[in-house]
Amino acid sequence: MSDLDAAMLDMGRRARAAADALRATTPDARTDALHRLASGLRAAEADILSANARDVSRAREGGLSEALIDRLALNPARVEGMAVAVETIAAQPDPVGAQMARWTPPNGLNIARVRTPIGVLAVIYESRPNVTADAAALCLRSGNAAILRCGSDCLDSSRAIAAVVARAVSEAGLPANAIQLVPVPDREAVGAILSGLNGAIDLIIPRGGKSLVARVQSEATAPVLGHLEGLCHTYLDAAADLDVARRVTLNAKMRRVSVCGATETLLVDRAAAGRLLPAVAAYLIAAGCELRGDAEACALVPGMAQAVEADWTTEYLAPVLSVRVVEGVDGAVAHIRAYGSGHTEAIVTTDEKAAERFAEGVDSAIVLINASTQFADGGEFGFGGEIGISTSKLHARGPVGAEQLTTYKYVVRGQGQTRP
Repeated sequence: MSDLDAAMLDMGRRARAAADALRATTPDARTDALHRLASGLRAAEADILSANARDVSRAREGGLSEALIDRLALNPARVEGMAVAVETIAAQPDPVGAQMARWTPPNGLNIARVRTPIGVLAVIYESRPNVTADAAALCLRSGNAAILRCGSDCLDSSRAIAAVVARAVSEAGLPANAIQLVPVPDREAVGAILSGLNGAIDLIIPRGGKSLVARVQSEATAPVLGHLEGLCHTYLDAAADLDVARRVTLNAKMRRVSVCGATETLLVDRAAAGRLLPAVAAYLIAAGCELRGDAEACALVPGMAQAVEADWTTEYLAPVLSVRVVEGVDGAVAHIRAYGSGHTEAIVTTDEKAAERFAEGVDSAIVLINASTQFADGGEFGFGGEIGISTSKLHARGPVGAEQLTTYKYVVRGQGQTRP
């Protein structure tokens, strides 16, 4: 056994002990830790930004794309955003022990379904140092211990944030090993986590590129909460208001091209393509977006590049947008079913019936009506933060906040009943 394997197994043992101890802590203690974390992030801003500058410098020297550098980079506003997210999580009702339902069947038993922590979570993520704070806060709120494994490109930033987490946990009197960051960049650490660390890990959450998620889903011995790529669509219906269509589409694509909620394909109703597409395309092109369209789209927007089949399945994470003209709501839904990843889709329309048909027909984690796909974010949903957007259909779907990081058990109270 290598030294790294031994260290990872020890980390798993310590996480399991911490998870057991966390179950005995009070909501007030966990809330105290979160407030200390928020204050600590603000106090350590200079250290965090200094560490992040080293990460960004190495990333640029290594040729990392600007989209990924945008995910990696921190500034004072983003550090403050992390602190605010932690405060929002602290203000939420503690989900642990919350009663989900209670009933009494004919046998007289009093049955309650009660939320309980999952146990030990392993979160594997790339490029986003803010996930270190988000994941720590959400796991503390939900009573879970966590092993965090960040990408090598954000290791210095994550170490600086993890140091703040450790101080907050300690000062609040919570188990010292409640939140652990894998301190080395070795890829073998991921393999160790996927092995389950001798049963210590209850759930693995990958947050990163398609290849990372595919590897985790293929090799993991513990359950996986999946987050596939964000192949998001915005559909402009025949009844779309032009001004709303322009504003929503521009924001959905160009606000931040590197986030998983960025629209990657624009679908336009054939019945109104002549009215909508040229004007919307002009906005996008003026903002620096490259458009790749099917034959009908190219005919309406001179100079638009011809799309190829691969464009409909590409998560660009760049200022590039594929465009297709479709036959109404049914055509949009059919395209999304054929090419979508089940993440987030939006419709722009003034026709309520069309909106409802779209919402019912699209089977994705998030469906928006007259709003940007960039609202696919736990913070925007009021969760404070998120560990990711789950595209799974079991356990949790959509933004994964503290409540989604719990499972449940049944507590059954009787008066001496025996089963005949």
